[in-house]
Amino acid sequence: MTETPAASTSVFRNIALAALLISLGNVASRVLGLVREPIIAAYFSRGLEVDAFTLAWTLPNALYELLISGAVSAALVPVFSEYAERDRDEFWRVVSTVITLAFTMLVIASALLAWQAPLAVALLARPTESALQAEAVALVGWLLPAVTLMGISGIVTAVLHAQRRFLLPAFVAAAFNTGMIIGIITLAPLVGIKSLAAGTLLGASAQLLIQLPGLRDAHLRIRFDLRHPAVRRILRLYAPVTLGIGFSLIGAVIDRWLASGFPAALSTMRFATTLIQFPLGLVASAVALAVLPTLSRQSAAGDDPAFRATLAMGLKIVLLLILPATAGLAALSRPITATLFERGAFGAEDTAVTALALVAYLPGLPAAAIDQMLLFAFYARKNTLTPNLIQGAAILCYLAVAVPLAEWTSLGFLGLVLGNSAQWIGHAIITAWLLQRSLPLRGLRLGEATVKGAIASGVMALAVSGIAALGQSWPPLAQVVVAGSAGIASYALLTVALRLEAATFLLSVLQQRLRRRPV
Repeated sequence: MTETPAASTSVFRNIALAALLISLGNVASRVLGLVREPIIAAYFSRGLEVDAFTLAWTLPNALYELLISGAVSAALVPVFSEYAERDRDEFWRVVSTVITLAFTMLVIASALLAWQAPLAVALLARPTESALQAEAVALVGWLLPAVTLMGISGIVTAVLHAQRRFLLPAFVAAAFNTGMIIGIITLAPLVGIKSLAAGTLLGASAQLLIQLPGLRDAHLRIRFDLRHPAVRRILRLYAPVTLGIGFSLIGAVIDRWLASGFPAALSTMRFATTLIQFPLGLVASAVALAVLPTLSRQSAAGDDPAFRATLAMGLKIVLLLILPATAGLAALSRPITATLFERGAFGAEDTAVTALALVAYLPGLPAAAIDQMLLFAFYARKNTLTPNLIQGAAILCYLAVAVPLAEWTSLGFLGLVLGNSAQWIGHAIITAWLLQRSLPLRGLRLGEATVKGAIASGVMALAVSGIAALGQSWPPLAQVVVAGSAGIASYALLTVALRLEAATFLLSVLQQRLRRRPV
């Protein structure tokens, strides 16, 4: 049964409001992330210690991605959503089983990784980097206890999203960053780089605790019911995801191994990535997570027209916001980096190198944002194999660009950054092409939204660059505030002048929300 126009509008409004709520949490998280990383930079700058922590964190994070994170969107939310609508008692039985199994696997896997930490770290760093390897091995044991807490927290997030409870999960990452900040500031003078590991454990605890009030009506107990149909469905949906995660892990191993050969490359890429992750989390993740439950229900009902319309609106909102973010970061890369990082042990030379890395990441930013929406469309249709096969092809894109540029030119580690951009672009192109074959998106004005957004963002970037050039003698913060404010204003006016559909829609939703009065 096809949704009526009124019903579709209501769905879009619910998605927009959910995205707004998730965005608030993401704003808090990303702002705290922009506090956390400069604190790390101020204490340790770019160099061996932060390189070692980044290398060490790759291992527990890979374990989390493999066992939990990859399953949340691809399998847990779609299946949980269906049971949450039908049978609450059965829903909690499924949730209990998943939590029990996940806890058991995480504890066993963490113990094995702790045992084989030297071997695992040796796979991530070149043999010549013995000091880096030794420092990373010492940190792995400190980090692993956080994995189990993060894993259970991820499942709780899926449970709450399936029930369309977005408030508490929206602030999970903010709680994690708060814990890290407290750990670093409190312990860095005492234990040095190990304060980051202690902060990670504190943050992992906080992100689980903050969600527990959302489980006040839960009926949980220890269950090992592997024969339950829902559990089997989750495992079937998740099995293809492991292929994609496997490809991602291979890519991460290659990337870390290559970067370990360039001094301070891992820490520089880490700090530049923080700036890239801000708009990605604020825009793409918020919209995609808000849309996924709705897409799952529309797919289950066989309502392709509503599914197409919902996906298209999600993509238009992402384009509306990510294109100006990319243009603004490009125009203000140096003053933004200086404003955030240049203090303590982090000097002007560190700012220059990090800003270059940021610019090299930017070509792939819009592609990465769009890609998240496209991937969630596959997941909502219970197709988890195709997106993960694409990851293998994307790694080839990375290798084709990164290895020649990093090893055979003077670009050094910047070649690896450009390789990451190429990987994101390649992944998005292949994903869009394959989705278009099974779900035609023609006639939904996506091309128009892209062209108009690019024009508005380009004009905005020229204005921002001009103002920043005139204010070269100003402090970096003043350049960012003045030029950035002018850019935001000019882009807002251009979206109205060009009549971007997503901008008009979001404005109407906001106006209706503000006009609503309690009865």
